[in-house]
Amino acid sequence: MEDIRLYNTLTRKKELLSPIDGNNVATYSCGPTVYNYAHIGNLRTYVFMDELRRTLKFFGYNTKSVMNITDVGHLTSDGDDGDDKMQTAAKKQNKSPEEIAEMYSAAFFKDLERLHIRLPEIIAKATDNIPEMIDFVKTLCDKGYGYETDDGIYFDISKFDGYGKLSRCNLEDALAGARVAVNEQKRHPADFALWKKAEKNHIMQWPSPWGMGFPGWHIECSAMGKKYLGDRFDIHTGGVDHIPIHHENEIAQSEALEGHQVVNMWMHGEFMLVDGGKMSKSLGNVYTIDDLIGKGYSPLAFRYFCMNTHYRNKLNFTFEGLDASQTAYNRLRAAISSCAEAPSSPQAKSAVDDIVSKISDAVRDDLNYPLALGMLWTLAKLPPCHEIYDAAKSLDAIFGLDLHMPIEKVEEIIPDSIKAIAETRYQARLNKDWATSDSLRAQLDALGYTVLDSKTGYELKKK
Repeated sequence: MEDIRLYNTLTRKKELLSPIDGNNVATYSCGPTVYNYAHIGNLRTYVFMDELRRTLKFFGYNTKSVMNITDVGHLTSDGDDGDDKMQTAAKKQNKSPEEIAEMYSAAFFKDLERLHIRLPEIIAKATDNIPEMIDFVKTLCDKGYGYETDDGIYFDISKFDGYGKLSRCNLEDALAGARVAVNEQKRHPADFALWKKAEKNHIMQWPSPWGMGFPGWHIECSAMGKKYLGDRFDIHTGGVDHIPIHHENEIAQSEALEGHQVVNMWMHGEFMLVDGGKMSKSLGNVYTIDDLIGKGYSPLAFRYFCMNTHYRNKLNFTFEGLDASQTAYNRLRAAISSCAEAPSSPQAKSAVDDIVSKISDAVRDDLNYPLALGMLWTLAKLPPCHEIYDAAKSLDAIFGLDLHMPIEKVEEIIPDSIKAIAETRYQARLNKDWATSDSLRAQLDALGYTVLDSKTGYELKKK
């Protein structure tokens, strides 16, 4: 094992990873709420989580990683009001919540596979762990932290002295910044729901000591973290948007229950912007991996794009930037794969080993993958030798970019819109409409594609 330093959001500094149990690292990652397709901003966070797990494994640590699937309890408002997102999607699409969860979970896992994001050892569905959540809430009530209102059970943040330590806000700030309480029975506006009582027409509900209901969003992660990782574990990850509410509330309820610190290190991935602004459906700039593939981009080019920016820095997505990443990624793979048949060079071993060492140092320093990618390019630019190929093949365990695979084996992804033009041109040729055929060939050429005609059809290639 080698030392790894990671930035702890709780202490606002890099710290040496010191696992609770020898070389075994227990991590919990906030997973998706499966009511819609994951967009590229969501997936950037999972690339960061994958970087962490790959780095831990590469340097000799055993990992026990848990990721939850939220299929109940995530309301449309962080203020504990509004409808459950799963129920809203079910009604809109005329499906059951279970069908919605299954459909979007499958799409999510497909995206992870295409991005070479390895699955954690444990995938925990919220609906499979309702009894544990009820027990958790009961214990908090017994300890005096939970109280009942007409619409649910709430956590009294005034009774937890450490509230706000993750986001660095104090109780007065939390109260001042809280939304106007629609529930006058809450003791404080910032108190959050542990369990919600369900109306009769609510699709998802379970029996509890407080009647039929469903869990609050925050209690899910605390209960499943305790079930699978115990009352103390090493790392909890998520997006920065989770810091002020979701993770702050997790800390409060978990530490109130246990009476001690539960998570040693909190790690958060920054936001992704699009063209310098926020992603928004109204602006039409929310993209999925399928959208990128449809536009001709490789999922691994998007992974490469993400890895060029440190996980703690905002990443601005543009198609120009993705174009550059796809070109660079393909060139990098071509350079490395060309070394597969190159002769060995004992003289180059020292230079190769030095670069590998620098890459190792970079990723062990708070997952500095941008610096590591820069050093990988330095490796690829050395005079071709088999040592480069062997090093890159080994390093791909942390990069996950298929670095050692021959570039010619990469399936060229052509957008559907380009295929449609080529097919229209082919039909024009069959009809001997040479003017239309030539016009469409020129259009394809301007878009960066070449058509090779044959007796049996045509072949479309990106220039």
